[in-house]
Amino acid sequence: MREKRCTWLILLATPVLLGLCLLMGASKLGLPSDNAILYLRLYRVMAGFVVGAALACAGVVLQALLRNPLAEPYVLGVSSGAGLGAAIAIMTGIGALTIVLPVSAFVCAALALSAVYSLAITGGKLSIYGLILSGVIVSSLCSSLLMFIVALSPASGLHSIIWWMLGNLEMYSRPLLAVCSVSIVSGSLAAWALAPELNALALGQDMAHHVGVRTKLAITLGLALATLITATAVALAGLIGFVGLIVPHVVRSMVGPDHRRLIPVAALAGGVFLAVCDAVARTILAPVEIPVGVITALIGGPFFLVILRSRRKRVWIE
Repeated sequence: MREKRCTWLILLATPVLLGLCLLMGASKLGLPSDNAILYLRLYRVMAGFVVGAALACAGVVLQALLRNPLAEPYVLGVSSGAGLGAAIAIMTGIGALTIVLPVSAFVCAALALSAVYSLAITGGKLSIYGLILSGVIVSSLCSSLLMFIVALSPASGLHSIIWWMLGNLEMYSRPLLAVCSVSIVSGSLAAWALAPELNALALGQDMAHHVGVRTKLAITLGLALATLITATAVALAGLIGFVGLIVPHVVRSMVGPDHRRLIPVAALAGGVFLAVCDAVARTILAPVEIPVGVITALIGGPFFLVILRSRRKRVWIE
C-alpha cells in the first residue's frame, strides 16, 4: 500500500514540478512574454527531464547488475568514455551533424565498456569485483585523455568544452534533442522489459541461474542498455554526476526493490530532479548561470558520503 501511495505521489508531482521549472526564469517567476525565450526554456526543461531519466534508469540497472549501492554510470567508465567520444566529435567539428555526436559518444562508451568487460573476465567467468576495479581504471584513462584534448583545444572552443564538461542543458539543436530523446526512451523501455531478470540478478548470479535466468546474456544486455542511454545523455548534456546514485536510492526506499515498478518511477523522479536542479542553477545567482553539474555534485557529494558511512562493512558479495 505504501509503495502505491508513493508511486502515485511521484506521478502527480511530476507535471506540477515540471510546470514550476518552466515558470522559473533569471528575472522573475512566470511565463516570459517573448515566445523565443519561452521555447528555449521549454526545450531546456525537456532536456533536463530526458537526461535525468536516462541517468536514473542507468543507475538502477547498474546497481542491480553489480549489487553495489554505490554503482552508477561513472563507475564503469561509461560516462567518461562517452564524454571522450563527444569531445572528439566537438573538437573535430563533425559533432555539428545531429546524429554524429550521440553515435560518437556511444561508440567510445561501448569501447570503454568492452575494455572493462574484457579486463574483468578471469578464468572464463565475469568477476563483479573485477568489473568495478576495471571500470575505475578505464574511467581514469578516459578522463586523462579528455583532459589532454582540453589542453590542446584552441581558446575559441575552450569555454564551450569546459561548460559542456560541467553539464549544460541549454539546447542549441532541436534535432539533437529529438534524436537523443527517442534513443533514451527506447533504451529505457528495453531496460524495463528486462526487469524480471534484474530482480533475479539482484539476488546473485547463482540464484538467478537456478531460477532459469541466462545470466551472461542478461548482464550483457543490461550493460549495453545502460551504456546506450548514458552515452546519449552525455552527448546531449555533457557530464552530469550523481543523478544515477541519488535518485535510485531515494526511489527504492519509497517504492521498494521490484524493478518492474522501480525503473519507471526512478526515470520520472530522475527527470524531475535534474529539471529542478537546472531551474535552481539558472536562477539562484541570476543573471549568472551555474552549470547544472555543479548543483548535482553539491547535493550528491554529501549523499555519497552518507551512503559510504552507512556501508562500512564490505558490500561485495562475490
